[in-house]
Amino acid sequence: MTKDDWLGYAGKRVIVSGCFSGIGHATARQLAALGAEVHGLDWRPCDLDLASFTQVDLRDVASIDAAVAGFAGQFDALFNCAGIPHGGPPLDVMRVNYIGTRYLTDTVLPKMGQGSAIVNVASTGGMGWPARLAELTQLIAVDGFAAGEQWCEANLPFVAEGYRFSKEAIIVWTMKHSATLIRQGIRMNCTLPGAVQTPMLVEIEKATPTAVIDQVAQPIGRRSSADEQATALLFLGSPQASYINGAVLPVDGGFMATIALR
Repeated sequence: MTKDDWLGYAGKRVIVSGCFSGIGHATARQLAALGAEVHGLDWRPCDLDLASFTQVDLRDVASIDAAVAGFAGQFDALFNCAGIPHGGPPLDVMRVNYIGTRYLTDTVLPKMGQGSAIVNVASTGGMGWPARLAELTQLIAVDGFAAGEQWCEANLPFVAEGYRFSKEAIIVWTMKHSATLIRQGIRMNCTLPGAVQTPMLVEIEKATPTAVIDQVAQPIGRRSSADEQATALLFLGSPQASYINGAVLPVDGGFMATIALR
């Protein structure tokens, strides 16, 4: 590791889901610039010069299986950045944001060893998870893609529009699963982005008043860039964060801190 590569990614093999745009695109680009061997996954083609790119539909088990089967060797980090906003079918939102993301992670895990890391992108939209912890714990206890779908279909009132509950599920899954994975030498953490100026935010603004989103951008008074979010992900996935596990890190300009003190 050199001074210029203090995060230690040079020569590391990493997977980034959601690399087409937004946080995932910025994460893949920054990792490649640091010398990592980046393997990208997304439903839409990625314009970055990566070691490999595989089209995958996180709503479909066969698509995920085929994508992971194409990966040879061991990997040092997995960055789960793929996600879709509310507005589509709630079960599709759950499939992409939680069920498929979890299935992808479980399928990649045999290719990860001691010292590797998983970083998930949740959202400040999931900060209400304590109010639904009992139901979220039930969902997290369900193993497998089909079983996750069945649970969600049977509990649609909790799923609601899908986005909030999927992000709450990512948070609780990260905290719970990290305690198991660390015994294998694998760390798992997640971030909670606030208002991030990405194509997804454009879609969110179609259903959410801009004034509401601007409230989430307080007290810093501006929206985050995708690169600012990616930097936090890279740190959590790096050897420099070797003692950070099960963390739920707000990357929100102080929004959650102000909410906690109201």
